[in-house]
Amino acid sequence: MLCAMFLLSTMDAIAKYLLEYSATSVQILALRSVIIVPCLILYFLLAGKKAELLPTRPIAQGVRGVLGFIAPFSFFVGIQYLSLTAAVVVFFSSIFFTTLMSIVVLKEKVGVHRWAAVVVGYCGVALAMMPWGGGELKGYLLVLLSSITYSGLFISGKLLAKTESVTSLVLSYNLGVGLVALVLLPWFWGNIELPLYFGVLLLSMFAVAGHFAMTKAFAVAEASQITPFEYSGVLWTLLYDILIWHMYPSHYTLMGAVLIISGSLYVIKREQIQELNKHSFKNS
Repeated sequence: MLCAMFLLSTMDAIAKYLLEYSATSVQILALRSVIIVPCLILYFLLAGKKAELLPTRPIAQGVRGVLGFIAPFSFFVGIQYLSLTAAVVVFFSSIFFTTLMSIVVLKEKVGVHRWAAVVVGYCGVALAMMPWGGGELKGYLLVLLSSITYSGLFISGKLLAKTESVTSLVLSYNLGVGLVALVLLPWFWGNIELPLYFGVLLLSMFAVAGHFAMTKAFAVAEASQITPFEYSGVLWTLLYDILIWHMYPSHYTLMGAVLIISGSLYVIKREQIQELNKHSFKNS
């Protein structure tokens, strides 16, 4: 998970760098998918795992993939108006949106402890988004939209995982994002120089490696054990902000990060306790 967060944080930094030039978010997503989708298909074909690529519910996966375009698109547009650190801190609110969606969609019961953690987390989001905290409001709102959409992807993936393989979910998501981006590309094309195409290639390589590292992490360990390590991404984005853009986070961003991460870790801890109680009840 630590490796995955380094790779994915580096991908975000490359995207922000490309967007500062003539590249557009749609361009990056289209070119990224053109690289990632064939790589995924080739890898699993060569590994003799063709069956894992095939969906059993193609329409549901297709809808999920198309709607999933909103998450990376709104995040990439948002980071044009924010520091990477501020964007990542607000994006971590996704765990609270996931908790709320779990109640509505999955009919999960949430106790007073998790509700308190959600409230604390949203206070952190509000603090990080203060006007004097740095960045533009539209950037924060776009990252929040990305966070909400990502939570929807997580919940829908959890529902579809009952009948679909993780590989097919990853493939259909990237395919859906790519198709939407390619349809929109004529209206969002910007003339970019050849070196920037290599930047998109590098971004795609970090994206593929990061997703594989994260998938492997969840395959070999319990989610509640490794999810806290996602917050190491804040350290990488902070480092890139300082080294590349010479930007330092405001005190409000840092205080918001403390509240968001504390609330998130508490939610994860409560989920871990609930799982232990379930196992104890079954064993008894």
